[in-house]
Amino acid sequence: MRAIISVSDRAGIFDFARGLQKLGYDVYSTGGTRKALTGAGVTAMSISDITGFPEILDGRVKTLHPTVHGGILARRDSPAHMRELAKHGIQPIDLVAVNLYPFVQTVAKEGVTLENALENIDIGGPTLIRASAKNFPGVVVVVDPADYPGVLEKLQQGTLSLSDRKRLAQKAFQHVATYDAAIARYLR
Repeated sequence: MRAIISVSDRAGIFDFARGLQKLGYDVYSTGGTRKALTGAGVTAMSISDITGFPEILDGRVKTLHPTVHGGILARRDSPAHMRELAKHGIQPIDLVAVNLYPFVQTVAKEGVTLENALENIDIGGPTLIRASAKNFPGVVVVVDPADYPGVLEKLQQGTLSLSDRKRLAQKAFQHVATYDAAIARYLR
């Protein structure tokens, strides 16, 4: 099993990642999150280990890659999708824990520049969240640190139901919608 963790809000993430590893998940992460995880003693591989490609453009492009999104979007109940993953050497991704760059907090600061605001618009995070939420029957998506303990407990018990996954997907789409609305308000 594979998990991608990429968070700006690190509340509870270390215990969550450790719990996932105890359940047999391989944890993959992006730059700053990976550094924080490994600093806390969590084994986390680079997202580049999945993509075979380095992070580029000062970290602007990390997760936008077919091996990431193919692994997320493939329907587990579709033999054709699973054959296509195998054909291209893509492994499924089973859980995505992402929260977004602190755009609202950034633009609330006195004297924030347009350049700084633009650099705090997350692109890969919303894409990971939307892809995972779209495929919630096969991928667990977690955007709220308050959900980590409950998700972990249900995974440990083998009881994370389709309705639980659907609730997490709804929360994920709401998270992205709220984020995008804040950006639109700022740019207006």
